[in-house]
Order: sequence, then C-alpha cells, then structure tokens
Amino acid sequence: MYPYAKIGGLADVISSLSATLRNMGHDVRVVIPRYGQIDLNFIKAEVCLGPMGVWMGNKEEWCTVFQTVSQEGIPVYLIENRLFFDRQGLYHDSQMRDYDDNPIRFGFFTRATLQLCRDIDFKPDVVHANDWQTALAPAYLKIWHWNDSILGSSASLLTLHNVAYQGIYPKAHYEYLGLGWPNFTEEKFKSFDKINFLKGGIFYSDMVTAVSPTFAFEITQPFGGFGLAPYLSRRSSDLIGILNGIDYSVWDPAIDTYLPYHFTKDNLEGKGKCKELLQQTFDLHVDPHVALIGTIGRFVKQKGFHLIAETIDRILNSMHVQFVILGVGDNGLEKYFHDLPARYRGRAGSYIGFDNYRAHLIEAGCDFFLMPSLFEPCGLNQMYSQRYGTLPIVRATGGLDDTVENYNELTGEGTGFKFREPSSHTLYYTVGWAVSTFFDRRAHMLKMIRAAMERDFSWERSAGMYMEAYEKAMDNKQKTDRGYRPYYR
Repeated sequence: MYPYAKIGGLADVISSLSATLRNMGHDVRVVIPRYGQIDLNFIKAEVCLGPMGVWMGNKEEWCTVFQTVSQEGIPVYLIENRLFFDRQGLYHDSQMRDYDDNPIRFGFFTRATLQLCRDIDFKPDVVHANDWQTALAPAYLKIWHWNDSILGSSASLLTLHNVAYQGIYPKAHYEYLGLGWPNFTEEKFKSFDKINFLKGGIFYSDMVTAVSPTFAFEITQPFGGFGLAPYLSRRSSDLIGILNGIDYSVWDPAIDTYLPYHFTKDNLEGKGKCKELLQQTFDLHVDPHVALIGTIGRFVKQKGFHLIAETIDRILNSMHVQFVILGVGDNGLEKYFHDLPARYRGRAGSYIGFDNYRAHLIEAGCDFFLMPSLFEPCGLNQMYSQRYGTLPIVRATGGLDDTVENYNELTGEGTGFKFREPSSHTLYYTVGWAVSTFFDRRAHMLKMIRAAMERDFSWERSAGMYMEAYEKAMDNKQKTDRGYRPYYR
C-alpha cells in the first residue's frame, strides 16, 4: 500500500480504492505486513495488539500488530514478524529470486489478518484479498471460520492483478498452512503435486474480479490464463473485470507537487518546460523539436522490455528521437539500459532504480510513453500518460486495449498508438508511425493530446463497480451458506 511499501501498481490501487470507498461512507481497513523498509516512527504507528497468537496448521506463531492512519483517514494495520518480513525485498531477494519460505510467510500473514479481525472484534461484510499472497483468505473463511461469530458471515472477493504469479510452492508446506489434505485436489489447491495459492483462492472466493474487462476475458481463454483458464471459466458467472482508476490528487499536471511547471489541456506551455527539464535531468540535448519517448517499469518479460532492447538501436539510428527509461528488474536488461546512454550520448538516458520525481517528470515531459507488454492486466502508466498529454504507444492487450483509443489517421481522433503482434518488428513500425505523426501531422497531435487529457480515469466509477461486486459476493455467500456443508474441520 502506497506510501508504506510499493513494488508496483498494486500499492497505488490499494491506497486509492480504499480512500474512495471511505469517501463513499464505508468502513475500510487495510492490513499489510510490516516489511523491514517501513519506519514505524516515521508513519507514527502504535502497538494495537501484542503479542498476538496465530494458530497455523501444525504450530502457533506470534506477532505484534501496529496501527496507523493513512493521510486519507484509512486505518492501516501492520503485522510484524521479523523472521518473516524484516528482509531486503518484499517477495524476493536482490537477484529477483522468490524467498523459499514465501508460502509460510504469506500463509501466516493471511491467517494473522483474520485473527486480527477476531481480536479487535471487527466484523467485515467483505474480506477483499489481492493476488496469490492473500488468496488463501477466502479458503480460510470457509474452512476455518464458517461458524465463527465474527467472520462466519463475511463474504470474500479476490482481485486478480496478475495471473502469471500464482504462488506455486512445494506441498511440504501444506501441513503448516492448515487447509486440510482432503482439499489438496486438482480443482482446489493442487497443481502438478504442488500447492497453488491462486487456484485455491479462485475456487473458494465468493466473487472474483480482474483489473480490466479485456483481461477478465483473456484469462478464460485457452492460452490466456497461465493454466488457470478452465478454473476461471467455471467461475465465469462470478468473474468480472473492473478497470483500475488513478488518483488525480497525485497524477494531475495542473497540481503535481513533483513538477516545477504545471499545465492543462488549454495551456501546454508548462509541458514544454517539463520536456526541457527532463532533457537536462537525463543529460539529453535540449531540443523542443525532437520526439521524446519514455518508459517506466519493471524489467521483466511480461512488460516487453526485451522487445525494446531488441529495437531501440534501430529506432535511435533511423529516427529523430530521444529515449529515456526508468526501472529495475532483470540484471541483463538493467546492464543493457544502464549502458545505453554511453552509446547514444545526448540521445538516450536511463535511471536504474525507482525515483518518484523522475517518474512524474517522464510522464510530463515526454511526447510518447512506450508500453509494449506481452500481457497487461490493467496498467496505470498509460492512464497517467494520457492525463499528462503524453500519448501512449502500447500493445493492444488487457487494460492497455481498454484504455487507449487508437489513432485514426483520417480524422485525427484517438489518444495513442496500438499494435497487436508482440514482435520487435511491429514495435519498430508503430513507433515510426507515432514519430511521423509528431513531425508530419501536428494538428492531429494536438487534437489527440487534448482528447487524452480530457479522459476520466478517476476511481469513483471503478469504486462503484467494486461496491456492486461486494454486494454480489455477499449474495453469493448467503446462497452458499443456505446449502453449506463444511469443506474441512
């Protein structure tokens, strides 16, 4: 949850969605691990419970629970167990290797979250879990808490932010998780004799959501669900796609606190100044007439950064463009992009790591934002980019396809440039299409910039759809309870 711990867009989603729901009048609580990077003094956290006992399948664990309040007034609970969470990374080490005890870490965290509800006497209507890390929550509710006075009537909703990561681990951890061996079946937790957290969560959830309508459809198709398509198809009546929103108090060029120059669709002078500052920040030649392309993200195959690496030399050698990149991930890609400015001085810039100031400056100062994802459940940067008048160049998949309107060269309508084939060849020619528009069809560029900046990706609409999903989850829970037989005791 931003700003406490962040590794990707999920942190922004949790922060923004919870704040919007609270503004709609709902009692929202967020629980996250107390990761080692979180300074309890800085966030003014106080002990809520300690010690708190958490019974797992074959042993009792102990932890301390801290509580703080977010800037938006959301109660945030932090589960502290230093053995599990006081580490350099959240899910993996500096070499991007999963921690071997992840199933124990997040199984414990999920059980601790439910125990917290019982100990503070908080009776939620819905427990909203996200991705594999907390996908056991729906299962625990039905297996352990089906007749609980606090949690027995709580419905569950599981949001799929990225189906590629499923939490697949050796079954040696299954006894610790306490899910019951009768539930270690192919339709529930078993995948090739290993535990699959996400698969079990999909089975037990009262409602499943994906983070865009197109992604919700793609993951039910034979080659789109990373092995889970049959199980998601069985839940198709309880699976919907809800597009993520963006927080305009943070991502708006008219008020962005990271930017020294502000602008609107009716006055783009500040965007030109941001472009000049971006060029200076990344040691590029200051030139308002060059097409500046930027990208931000995790250097993983899913995001298509290998396609950029295969194409960027050809782009820089054949087009009048500059290129900036900000990100971290695969060591080979980190080295490649780190060395790129040395080969193209004044034309390419890179920052290996993450920096909020540079991220906002890239969104504001670029002409185009590149996202060639092989798959993209939702994506946020293409929505940020449109708000800043930076036209996205994206592969038409998942949320990218849902949120970017492809350029119509006859009318000048659209908000970006889309391609379908995931190849460096197609990427090159789509970038060329965008760059030619920048130089040859300036009136179309301005029309698209203004159209992009007018689009509304605020959280209010998405939060309303989540409320409908919560209502359906509660309805499904009641229907299940009426004919319910416990899965496990």
